[in-house]
Amino acid sequence: MADQPAPTPDTSDALPASNAGAARADALGYSADDDPIVALRRDRLLAALTLTAGLGLIVGLPFALKEGAEFFMPTAVALVVSLALIPLLEWLERRRMPSALAALTCVVLFLIVANIALAAIVVPATEFFRLLPTRIGRIQANLAPLLELYSSLERYANRTLRQIASTPVRPSPTAAVAPPSSIVELAATSAPAVIIQVFYAILVAFFFLSGWTRMRERMITERISFGGAMATARVLQEMVDDVSSYLGTITAINIALGCIIAGALHLLGMPFPLMWGGIVALLNYIPYFGPVIAALLLAVGGLMTFSDVWTAMAAPAIMYGAHLIEANVVTPLIVGHRLTINPVMILISISFWGWVWGTVGALLAVPILIIVQTILSAAGRPDIAGFLFEHGTLTRERGGERADGLRFRLRPREKSDE
Repeated sequence: MADQPAPTPDTSDALPASNAGAARADALGYSADDDPIVALRRDRLLAALTLTAGLGLIVGLPFALKEGAEFFMPTAVALVVSLALIPLLEWLERRRMPSALAALTCVVLFLIVANIALAAIVVPATEFFRLLPTRIGRIQANLAPLLELYSSLERYANRTLRQIASTPVRPSPTAAVAPPSSIVELAATSAPAVIIQVFYAILVAFFFLSGWTRMRERMITERISFGGAMATARVLQEMVDDVSSYLGTITAINIALGCIIAGALHLLGMPFPLMWGGIVALLNYIPYFGPVIAALLLAVGGLMTFSDVWTAMAAPAIMYGAHLIEANVVTPLIVGHRLTINPVMILISISFWGWVWGTVGALLAVPILIIVQTILSAAGRPDIAGFLFEHGTLTRERGGERADGLRFRLRPREKSDE
């Protein structure tokens, strides 16, 4: 009887856990790289590392932007303004104007318009603040009932605290800081940094516009596939169209609103109506918060001007009524649903950029949100909920999905004929 070959010992249980998936794939006739378990673990590990790095970037980026505001803020202003000026640049280039000359024309025109608008606000504002100390008495007379009520509440609160507290609380010493004695002194202390930042922003805007056409062509032609080139061109065009159309439309609406408010305040007898119209138009770039601030400033101006409190409150009432009509009727009718943004995202963006860069950040909040939203809509949003709750990865598959959000496709390993 011929010797039978000794049975091969079963070593599948002795395999390490890391090789179990590869052994199963080999037993089924598939390559180890195509094993769904191995692919799942690898993809989830990469997704976890990406998500951790992204969270770290999100946490650290605001502090870096805030600390480097002298660099990042003028750069962001220059890029947003440049995106808004690209349609004018392309119009000039189609008239066979050289790119550098077209960029210089765009920057100069923007500076002229911006300086005219600032002059219409700043020049009357200096006279307004000069009159402010002489009008304190009128403001106190108009607010006398409210001040008397506040004084009564304060006396009651102080009497109650004295009865409750056994020992008086010693106030902590505070260091007195001498304020600037004049506007000239304030401007002299802050002007060098502001002038440098403005000059830097002008240079960034000019060079960005002058090299825009070449940069766009290079970004499109360097793609290795036709689909990638088309996607890049579409994203660039949508970003330019959305930012320029939003800023152009909102600027036209704000100018019209400022002119209406200026005319109404002139009829009411309010001094410096152009200044107030310019303030309303400027603050209306900040959704939700800007009109409230403008109404409060108009209330202070009305109390300084009129002896009757009801006449003084007519100025902010007219302004806010016009704003409600603009925000709920005019802007949705003109802008439409193409640039509709989630109000929660607008509030978060305004709060974030206002905290990082102050008033300038609040003015840039919505344009930056539009840019980020356009890029994410083209690149795809990470499926964080699928990664956390469905045992998937950060990418979402649309076709042939399993219940857990993953799509597996096994390819048999080609066996060579022996």
